[in-house]
Formats: sequence, C-alpha cells, structure tokens
Amino acid sequence: MEKQQLEQIRHSCAHLVAAAVQALYPEAKFGVGPVIENGFYYDIEFPENIKEEDLGKIEAKARELAKQGLAFERKEIKIDDAIKYFESVGQNYKVELLNDLKTKGTTKMSAEELQDVGGAVENVSLYQTGEFADLCRGPHIETTKGLNLSGLKLMRLAGAYWRGKSDNPQLQRIYGVYFETKNELTDYLNLLAEAEKRDHRKIGAEQELFFFDDRVGKGQVLWLSNGTIIRNEVEKLALESEEAGNYLRVRTPHLAKEELFLTSGHLPYYKDSMYPPMVMDDGTYYLKAMNCPHHHTVYNFKPHSYRELPMRLAEYGECFRNELSGTLAGLLRVRAMAMNDAHIYCTKDQIKDEFKKVMEMVMEYFRIFKLEDYWFRLSKWSPDHLEKYVNEPDNWNYSEGIIREVLQEMKVKFVEAEDEAAFYGPKVDVLFKSVVGREETMSTIQLDFVAKARFGLKYTDCEGKENNEVFVIHRAPLSTHERFMAFLIEHFAGVWPVWMSPVQIMFAPVGEKHWEGAQKMADEFKLAGVRVEVDSADETVGNKVRKAVGRKIPYIVVVGDKELAGGELMVRVRGEEKPAKFAKEEFLARVQREIKDRV
Repeated sequence: MEKQQLEQIRHSCAHLVAAAVQALYPEAKFGVGPVIENGFYYDIEFPENIKEEDLGKIEAKARELAKQGLAFERKEIKIDDAIKYFESVGQNYKVELLNDLKTKGTTKMSAEELQDVGGAVENVSLYQTGEFADLCRGPHIETTKGLNLSGLKLMRLAGAYWRGKSDNPQLQRIYGVYFETKNELTDYLNLLAEAEKRDHRKIGAEQELFFFDDRVGKGQVLWLSNGTIIRNEVEKLALESEEAGNYLRVRTPHLAKEELFLTSGHLPYYKDSMYPPMVMDDGTYYLKAMNCPHHHTVYNFKPHSYRELPMRLAEYGECFRNELSGTLAGLLRVRAMAMNDAHIYCTKDQIKDEFKKVMEMVMEYFRIFKLEDYWFRLSKWSPDHLEKYVNEPDNWNYSEGIIREVLQEMKVKFVEAEDEAAFYGPKVDVLFKSVVGREETMSTIQLDFVAKARFGLKYTDCEGKENNEVFVIHRAPLSTHERFMAFLIEHFAGVWPVWMSPVQIMFAPVGEKHWEGAQKMADEFKLAGVRVEVDSADETVGNKVRKAVGRKIPYIVVVGDKELAGGELMVRVRGEEKPAKFAKEEFLARVQREIKDRV
C-alpha cells in the first residue's frame, strides 16, 4: 500500500476512535487528531481524566461502530456556519481554531492544526462519521468497512497542552497505531517490547547510571559514578580524535549578556527556547542555549593570518534549553546538556576538505560504536522563501554544490531536502535508525556564512590585506552527551564494551581467607589501568558470580587457593558458557588491549 493511502486510512481511524469517544463520553471536547508515524493521536478533554485501562473500552466501541459501515461524509460549509455549529455543540477548541483561521489566516497555525482546518478561509470542510462530526480537510476513505481493525491498537495516554502552550488547558492525548495486517501489528508490538527492555531509563536505573530529582528540577540529569565513567570514556574518545584533528580546546562561561545573543541573532528568534533573562547591576544576562556566539568571540580575541586557517575551536560546552516539562523524555530531551561542540573557521576554498574531515570523524565514531544503519540528509535553501534565508545566492549555490561533492565522493547514502536549511547556510543531518527501529537525527553539520558579518570575523590574507570571507562549520558529531548516552544505552542494551564498562573485572574470592589476596590482585590490575571491584560479601562464590553476571560485567575472576598460589586464573567471560583459563599476565594483556583498541 502506498504511503499516502495508508496515511488516509490512519486518519480515518483517528476519526473512528473520536466517534467512539463521543459515544462513550458525550461531554468530551476535541482538539486535533493528526496522522503520525505508524498511526495517529487525538487530543481530547474528558469530563474526568480517563485511565490507560479505559483504552480497551474505547477500542471495543470503535470496532462496534466500524461494523455498521459508517460513511466518512464530507460537507463544505461557510466558516461562520462552522463556528455556529461547533458553538452549539460545545466544541470550544474547534471554535478557537476557526476564529483564528478567520482573523489571522493560516500563517500562525501548526501543521497539525492545518490538517484540521485546511487552508481555505471562506469555507471549511467537515467530515461526518455516524453521530460524530469534526473539522477536517481530509481526505478519508469512503466507509469504515475499508478499515482492517485487526491492525488497530490504542497504545497509551499522555498529557498535551492545548496548542503546545503551558498556560493553556492540558488535554489527554490518545496514541493509536494502525497497520495493514495483524502480523504487521504483532511485529511492531514485538519491536516495542524489545525497545522496552532496552529503554535507557530502565537500564539507567538498574545499572545506577543516572537519575532525576524534582528538587533539582525536571530535565536536569544527576550522573552517578557508573554513568560518569561511561560519559568520561566517550569524552576521552572525542578529546583524542580532536587532538589528532588539530582542534584547539577552549572553555566558555555558562552565561552571556543580552548583547551577545542580539549580535548572533538568537534573540529574539530563539528567546522562547532560552531561560528567562537575569537582570544584574551591570546588564541583562542569559544562560547560553548554544556555544557558537562564545566561540566567535574567542576567535575575535586577536587578529589571525591566513596561515592559521582553518582554526578549529572545540568545547564540551554546557548549554541550557527552556524545554516545556511535558516534552522532556529521559536523556533524549533535557534542559541542561553537555555538547560535543566545535566551530571551524575557514576560507571558502577550505570548506570541502573541512567538511569531509568532519564526515570522516562522524563515520569513525560510528565504526567504533558499531552503529551501522545511518545515512545523511543535505538540507538546502529555497530562493522562493527569502524571508527564511540570508540572501546570498552565490554562497548558497557554491556551498551546496561543494557539500554534495563531498557526499558523492565519499560514496555515502544521502538524500536531499529542499527548503530545510538553516537560515545561515546549508546543513547535513546525520540520520540514524536504532536497533529498535526508531529513526532519529543523531547530529548535524552546518555551514554558516552569516556569522562573518554579524561578528566581523576576518583574517589577513597572503597579500597582507584584510579579508572578511570567513566561513564557519558548526559540528557536534556526538550530539549532546545526554542524547548520545541514551542511544548507546539502548544500542548496547547495557552490555557495555570492555573499554566503556564501569567495572571491567570483578574479583570474587571463594572465602574469607581469600579476601586479602583478591584485593592485592585487584590492586595490581587497577595500577595497570583496569577498572576493578572485589566482592567481599559473606556469601557463596556462586551467588557472587550470579550477581556479577546480572550486572553484565565483562570478566569475573574467581580467586581461591590455586589462584593465590600463582596458578592459572579461572575467568568467566561474558557471553561464554564455560570459564576460560589464563595466565595472569596473559589475561591482563588481553584486557589492556581491549581497552586500548576500544574493541
């Protein structure tokens, strides 16, 4: 089935579910109900909040209505008549949308709202399904007989502020999925079950990696020791890569004056995403939501010669975003984050080589972490929408062409997207499909030819003349620590490679008389750069081994009389059924090699 046809069926399913809600809860008030990936959602205000267990009742009612072969009947009416109709049935959210459409047009409406009201101002369309009528631009299928409801399932409830604004009422959002066949639905549910097992929040709690506390604030991650070790290993990898790539490390403050963000252009356009201003005795300050203005300021600290370009400034900069509490999702969306950020200042003829080097760095990281299902998207400008982009056609055409050449020469999988660039230049998004089938944007590489004018970026060329054609490449190949850690936790399902594992070897003494010897052996490995732990609990060695296996520790060494006497070590290797025998020096060399080579 074609995507467009499937989306039409899913949209019809959303209306059927809404009709079922109205039949069960006649006083319910409806928001919007758009199609999303794999299904749909519907925002609804119930007389009293429903619970997850009520979804089965709604789903059963939808199946009952579907058997009646209800038509999806389109009616086109004047907007004033639509307003009167929805006022008469108490659907105030529909009335609000229609009044906005009438007075303001479509420019201030979201994509979901436009799907509801359509684009016309004089006339709007309604769809009648049995007793239920909803504002909708359609199209829909002819009747409910066209729905194979063996592929339908209502999944969960969530809270959603009306029109995404926290000062508006909070509605309940019903999420549903629809697939062509029951087998496809079953496969999807199995994938969700696997995703639940790999959920980074669940594993994070089990392995004591991180947590949140309302006294600290939502979206503010508290990293525990185990999680900090893994974070540090990721940052160490980035430090080594950037040092090899001739990056210069800098550190910048968490705050900056309003003037800096006005210069960069982030105020007022991104003001809603930034924390409120702090008025001090020497001016107004903001928490930084991005590192680029600070790095441009660092670049301008002193004059530069063409010999210094490209200049690569890197920082694990702490940034702060004023995200709505309802949008926060574990580590995937937080309010305080550490960005693997860098800005490359280069000339026009250096763009290609620098972009290629960043791409190579990204792909090397993915090789190390064994992330294989990824591709790239080149987002370009549109000369037909100059209100969205800086009007420099030559720079746009040149830079898009150069980036395309890089992608083609590297023979990577990529697509092109029209009218999706940043306002200051084209970008390449790194798209990634996780082991549980979720498609996400991992990171972005952006070219910027606006910063040079806003910040007066310049250099002295080979003829001794001042040149202000400084191009900037923004890159954060490992995204934010928080987001990337979420990906890694789910990717490895908590089974960390040896080099990342918080505990690399667990020493399990057989009895009390072996405790001291096991500790000495552990100290020897620790001095050699291995992270170790000794389980000195007063319990059987079998229990110690089972606990360590449950914690997914890579190596477990049982320490008894023979081992303390210098004999071979009996090592339980994660993933192997039978213990392996190693000479102590051989085993240490193996672990050190795995750590060094990041295997």
